[in-house]
Amino acid sequence: MAGAFHASMESYRAVKIVVCIKRVPDTESRIRLAADGTTIDRSGIKFVISPYDEYALELALRLRESSGGGEITVMTVGDASSAEQLRSALAMGADRAVRLDGEPGMDGLPTARALADAIRRIGPDLVLAGMKATDDDQQQVGPMIAGLLDIACISVVANFEVANGRVSAHREIEGGVEHVDAPLPALLTITKTEFEPRLPRLQAIMAAKKKPLEEQTANLQAARIRLHGLAYPPERPPGRIVGNGADAVPELVRLLREEAKVI
Repeated sequence: MAGAFHASMESYRAVKIVVCIKRVPDTESRIRLAADGTTIDRSGIKFVISPYDEYALELALRLRESSGGGEITVMTVGDASSAEQLRSALAMGADRAVRLDGEPGMDGLPTARALADAIRRIGPDLVLAGMKATDDDQQQVGPMIAGLLDIACISVVANFEVANGRVSAHREIEGGVEHVDAPLPALLTITKTEFEPRLPRLQAIMAAKKKPLEEQTANLQAARIRLHGLAYPPERPPGRIVGNGADAVPELVRLLREEAKVI
């Protein structure tokens, strides 16, 4: 499917799409733990749209462009600071944004329920989300939303096509591509694709300030997971030189087998 993106909108000429996004620390930020030991120190950290969510939004924009119409709503659960990422999504080309006021935690189910309730009121044909958020790496909210909405879910999608009320998704698997077909409405979680997320121009950034950004109460339920603490990964032990040349091979093999236990 290299270079391909196609949508035949014979029965869905004005496809309605919801893209779920999350505010996360930039992956290039240096993370420091806060004094309480259960959160990170947010001072000096740049926050962005989770990269996989950006890929989801890019595919939504390409679907709208190829079909010649439709509406894209971006949605997140977050505090007031999340409006920055919603505005970025609007600048990329989304039509409207919804912020569900609340703080997502390690338990994805309350977040999924809040999103599912808001998505149900919109009634989209297609829901897209990143396959995972780059801060918690859990890969759970998207499939949970699909379960709550009782719609088809296809995960880790690299590309897809929409035609005649159905979606045909392409999942990259080891040694090939898997094709999965499902009726609309459906939810897809998106992995990294060949289409890099677009960079909005200044005119689009200014126009995004006038696009609707609705704020709603998230009504998050109590989390079932409690985070007891965060810790830095252990430092790597220093390297060791066991000898030079071919004479060192037997000792190296012994250490790899008896100490490192990797062979």
